[in-house]
Amino acid sequence: MAGSQIERAFSLVESLTGEPHGLGLQALAERLDIPKSAAHRMLSELVRLGYVRQNRDNSRYQLSAKLVALGFRYLSSSGADIIQPILDRLAQESGELVRLGVVEGNRQTWIAKSQGARSGLRYDPDMGRDAPLFYTASGHAWLASLSDEQAVQMVLRQGIADPAQFGPNAPRSMDELLAYLHQARQRGYAWVEQTSAIGTSALAAVVRRPQGGEVIGVLSVAGPSARLAQARLADLAPLLLSAAQELSAASPASEIFA
Repeated sequence: MAGSQIERAFSLVESLTGEPHGLGLQALAERLDIPKSAAHRMLSELVRLGYVRQNRDNSRYQLSAKLVALGFRYLSSSGADIIQPILDRLAQESGELVRLGVVEGNRQTWIAKSQGARSGLRYDPDMGRDAPLFYTASGHAWLASLSDEQAVQMVLRQGIADPAQFGPNAPRSMDELLAYLHQARQRGYAWVEQTSAIGTSALAAVVRRPQGGEVIGVLSVAGPSARLAQARLADLAPLLLSAAQELSAASPASEIFA
């Protein structure tokens, strides 16, 4: 891959974020399209700095807890304490998983959550990943705030995952996606049922900057389809929209939305 050494190093770290069991030197070099010697030098330096560790049993490289600790340290000092009570209250009221995604440039990244389900099936994906735009409620809520042309370009820029990984109701074309976005604009929030996975549903609404109305985040409620059927939207949607407005009002005091 082209780019500076620091760009390669961050690409290496990003490659390891989705590999909890680690990757070998050859696999990392191939993924980054760089010589094994260059990959080994970067890995050795990252190991020395404490960001990566090498498993003694299989020699695979894994991320250490240092990056996670830095992330939590940043969130604890950058306004997460301001927004967390809002997420906790919505989770308690809905009894489901609540997630907040922050919009930065062309990316929407899930950075905070609160789990409201106390028993039964609990839907709880990992934080820190970009929200897939094509088939998630969080993606649809953000795309619906754009024009159709802008939404299509945003999806193409991110790319569309393997359709085999989608849920049975996921859009199968751009026209079907635009139909989802049209419905989201009419409702004022996005709702999907079994688009990202069988048996899961979600609804989501954008968070806007108080001055200017720029979209700065997306708030979502997700859980099993059996509990998030369309009949329940009349109860959950007002709670979601109210919490999104609260986050909007609180955003100037949070570095997360800076």
